[in-house]
Amino acid sequence: MSKVALVTGGSRGIGASISKALKDAGYIVAANYAGNDDAATAFTEDTGIKTYKWSVADYDACAAGIAQIEADLGPVEVLVNNAGITRDAMFHKMTPQQWKEVIDTNLTGVFNMTHCVWSGMRDRKFGRVITISSINGQKGQAGQANYAASKAGDLGFTKSLAQEGARAGITVNAICPGYIGTEMVRAIPEKVLNERIIPQIPVGRLGEPEEVARAVLFLASDDSGFITGSTISANGGQYFA
Repeated sequence: MSKVALVTGGSRGIGASISKALKDAGYIVAANYAGNDDAATAFTEDTGIKTYKWSVADYDACAAGIAQIEADLGPVEVLVNNAGITRDAMFHKMTPQQWKEVIDTNLTGVFNMTHCVWSGMRDRKFGRVITISSINGQKGQAGQANYAASKAGDLGFTKSLAQEGARAGITVNAICPGYIGTEMVRAIPEKVLNERIIPQIPVGRLGEPEEVARAVLFLASDDSGFITGSTISANGGQYFA
């Protein structure tokens, strides 16, 4: 019987590639999204993957959304915490609202989602929790104190929860992408990409969303059962944690 995988932020960008890769590998996939109805509709029409709308920053919405998915598809056995936002500003200009919005989605959202599936995974003695962090959670980044803090927090969460889940057959791991060629990154002016960003990447190119998705596939698989509390850095050699 196919396992059910839930991908937050799963209808666009890296999340869409993860959702499609999991479906192609035989998982039953549900993709959460927060606001872009047109993109979600187009994604479902293109892939056949069902989409479910709620904000991961809202605990009650997470609980209700997961309950609906489990009623529709079955118990969630693989959770990919991919949803994330940025509200960039230099710290002296950063507002409390910009801080709160990023922490609520990128860090508290990971708690909300994982907490809502954790008891079921413990009861079934199996689970895979994979969180998409960031290179900037490892090394920091000017203008992203909120984002870097949230993504570093995701790594601490991963390491701690891995210790709790190990004896229950649950692995908890993280992936830290560097610059990935999503629509958002490719919208950066070509001059900036070619002169300021790509030269920092030893392999000499942007990563592809599918490369992150393949790392997720491995961590979701039975083959990764002895790997937990780990971080995979998918950044082309830009930073070694």
